[in-house]
Amino acid sequence: MFEQLQDRLTATFATLQGRPRVTEADLEAALRDVRVALLEADVSFKVVKQLVATVRERAIGQQVIQSVTGAQQVVKIVHDALVEMLGTEASPLARAATPPTVIVMVGLQGSGKTTSSAKIANLLRKQGRKPVLVTVDIHRPAAMDQLEALGKQLGVPVRRADPKNVPLEGGDTVIVDTAGRLHIDEAMMSEVESIVAATQPDEILLVVDAMAGQDAVDAATAFHARLPITGLVLAKVDSDARGGASLSIRAATGIPVKLLGTGEKLDAIEVFHPDRLAQRILGMGDVVTLVEKAQEVVDQKEAEEQAKKLFEARFTLDDFYKQLQQLKKMGSIGDLIKMIPGMGQLAKQMPSGPEAEKELKKVEAIISSMTRGERADPSTINGSRRKRIARGSGTTVADVNQLLRQFEEMKKLMKQLGGMAKGGRLPYHLPLRR
Repeated sequence: MFEQLQDRLTATFATLQGRPRVTEADLEAALRDVRVALLEADVSFKVVKQLVATVRERAIGQQVIQSVTGAQQVVKIVHDALVEMLGTEASPLARAATPPTVIVMVGLQGSGKTTSSAKIANLLRKQGRKPVLVTVDIHRPAAMDQLEALGKQLGVPVRRADPKNVPLEGGDTVIVDTAGRLHIDEAMMSEVESIVAATQPDEILLVVDAMAGQDAVDAATAFHARLPITGLVLAKVDSDARGGASLSIRAATGIPVKLLGTGEKLDAIEVFHPDRLAQRILGMGDVVTLVEKAQEVVDQKEAEEQAKKLFEARFTLDDFYKQLQQLKKMGSIGDLIKMIPGMGQLAKQMPSGPEAEKELKKVEAIISSMTRGERADPSTINGSRRKRIARGSGTTVADVNQLLRQFEEMKKLMKQLGGMAKGGRLPYHLPLRR
């Protein structure tokens, strides 16, 4: 969502860093670009004005002008100002001292409230908690059906209930999906207020559509005027909309953003960390989130063994296939590469979305069409075998040749890096432990 903003800011700071020293004119030009980039991304004018003023004041106060490291200092000051705008630190979901913890989900119809409810249940389930989903949207039976289907997919119990009698038993966390409307109206607000009064929730989470622009800010302000909203869930931040309005919500309402919906799958939800999002916006990557994603799907012992085999050139196509399966669980390769500092431009050159999925499936099909011996020793794959593999995988001989060539090049590179690792210049494996 923030790709266009990231491109603009990265270009601005690249120009700034190309100068030996930052003059006052350089600073003003950079701030002008930052202002335009944020406004074009749909960040509210008031928030942009405050952020630019903060950066200017700190840059001058810290004597950035004419400093040899002025450019780096400006980037750091902008980063810190963005973090403050976004909320400074992560705001975890509340947990009641005496179960159950009650979470009431509110929001407009179409904001992604029902899907977000299921995603939160999945997130808590992975943390060892026992969530129960309760749907009280009696006005839209389809919404009830949707939540039941999602709950079945997750193995999480789902109950249908009347808004006047919400059950709070059965698990250590109860997530209540309330009814929404296309627009805020008195009937919806009164119903939600009565649910809140009856359930005394530990969290009231407002789900806002990050694609809704300034309407999202208006909706958050209106809900907050009637309800003691404890946190925001930004849904659909994986879209290609400008998304800057969602950056304004925290500053405009004072409500902390707690979670980000990053895709359609039920595991596509992240705890919101202001510093990490600021790093992504400024093109600095997000290594911490990348490692956390890896920890969810990678077995530490197996990862170390795979890394050792890789550096010693004992890595086979079977091992490569396993790595692909793990990568798929972590998310899109393009998104993962963006989290590595300095790799944002490379991510843009790679296929994304359906095209990336197509390429991965092609590689998987080719490897699956090989015998066990061929996967262990690709040098045995002669011309006739390549034709057989191509037929079996529904690809071409050229596709098979390309995969084998790339695999051999990777092995050569890893062998060289392995030599450096033995010489003490590189670690054998990445530190995946917490």
